[in-house]
Parts: sequence; C-alpha cells; structure tokens
Amino acid sequence: MLKKCAICKKGEQTGKTVTRKGQYKSKGGTGSKISRWTKRKFLPNLQKMRIMIAGHPKKVFVCAKCIKKGLIQKAK
Repeated sequence: MLKKCAICKKGEQTGKTVTRKGQYKSKGGTGSKISRWTKRKFLPNLQKMRIMIAGHPKKVFVCAKCIKKGLIQKAK
C-alpha cells in the first residue's frame, strides 16, 4: 500500500543499506570492506489528520514537514 502526503505528494523512496566488516585503519585494523548492499525503503513521517480540503473536512495522510510549515488547516 503506497501512502503519500496529500499536500506535497511525498512518498516512499528506495535506497540501499551498506553492511561493512573489518576493523577501521584508525583503530589499528587493515581497513573496512563492504560485504553486501541490502535494498531498503525510506518512508516519510506521515500522520493521519482531519484537514479542510476545498471547504470540506477530510481524513488524509500529511507529512510532518507540511504540518510544521503550516500548509494545512485543521478541521474542527
């Protein structure tokens, strides 16, 4: 299920997690090596809120960035 922000349309992004092994040279080792890359998802901080859209209250997902910027008007 793909959830997006109703205001800025921000959704999930894909990326990778890098797993390393070995001791770092600064700690007396021979250097760290990359052992594998694992696919992962970066999810936005979405909150379910009742906001006014076109004069009517509606329950939608809104990202925390839009809430902090004050781009929404809460429904009463």
